[in-house]
Amino acid sequence: MKKRLKEILEDFKKSRITLDEVLVYLKGEEKIIDLNFASLDVNRQNRTGIPEIIFCEKKTIKNILQIISKLYNENGLVIGTRCSEDKLKQIKKSYPSGKFSFEGKAFYIGKSKEKIGGKVGLITAGTTDIPVLEEASIILDALNVKHEKFYDIGVAGIHRIFSKFDKINDCDVLIVAAGMEGALPSVIGGIFSQPVIAIPVDVGYGTALGGFTALFAMLTSCSPGITVVNINNGLGAAAAAIKILRLIENIAKRD
Repeated sequence: MKKRLKEILEDFKKSRITLDEVLVYLKGEEKIIDLNFASLDVNRQNRTGIPEIIFCEKKTIKNILQIISKLYNENGLVIGTRCSEDKLKQIKKSYPSGKFSFEGKAFYIGKSKEKIGGKVGLITAGTTDIPVLEEASIILDALNVKHEKFYDIGVAGIHRIFSKFDKINDCDVLIVAAGMEGALPSVIGGIFSQPVIAIPVDVGYGTALGGFTALFAMLTSCSPGITVVNINNGLGAAAAAIKILRLIENIAKRD
């Protein structure tokens, strides 16, 4: 949005367009679709780089399908998360060409018009952490971000990290999901130079406290520079990775 706004203002400064045309553009960027039960921010991706994403939990399938229809007609892309198996099946009947992850409880229909350079590495400590990164994978895939998965390489068998060292090191941003004691992001942060986005997962026995032990461990990591998102927040981690990659692209263009 910033780039396009700058172009619009430059055109106005040089009298290529009128003030009314500038106002039409700005009004379009603020467009909201009112569904009574929801106000859809259809131009959010233009402003932030991340489109409005449907949080399907607690929503009725009727409301979800209404939102999908409006967003798809406006942008040609709809993403949803925290979607139950039953809801995913019903959405798939209406939009069979979409991509659905029953493991990640997420989906997207359509595709982003732009492609973002770089690659994200998705790393889990164990197999029980995979659903969180499958959610992240849906977000990355929908927005045309290349990513590679490195699953089940936690600290209980730390040698597995080194068997994939070169491939992990080839990634530009690393998203690391771990439950139990949440140690893996600290290990990854101590080995690799890339930005590390850590996701605590609600996996573990009693004192794992539903992911809080992993959260506290990641927040107090002695590997400096680790960014931590909320428990099970694959969406938030993917969005952060996308913004980092877009920033890298913008810096390269300026240089």
